[in-house]
Amino acid sequence: MNQTIEIIISADGKSRIETKGFTGSDCRSASQYLEQALGQATSEQLKPEFHQGASEQEHLQEGF
Repeated sequence: MNQTIEIIISADGKSRIETKGFTGSDCRSASQYLEQALGQATSEQLKPEFHQGASEQEHLQEGF
């Protein structure tokens, strides 16, 4: 899966960053500069992929 970072801005001006295709804390590293540019975070919602370790992902890609 490709790794993407989406910035969603609602009509009321609130912004949200959504990452796709990352495992573990790689999503935080990849989007950190955007979070800093957009200001103070008010909430965080972690996807199941965040809790999936890199070694688990490697086994899935190898077909184990």
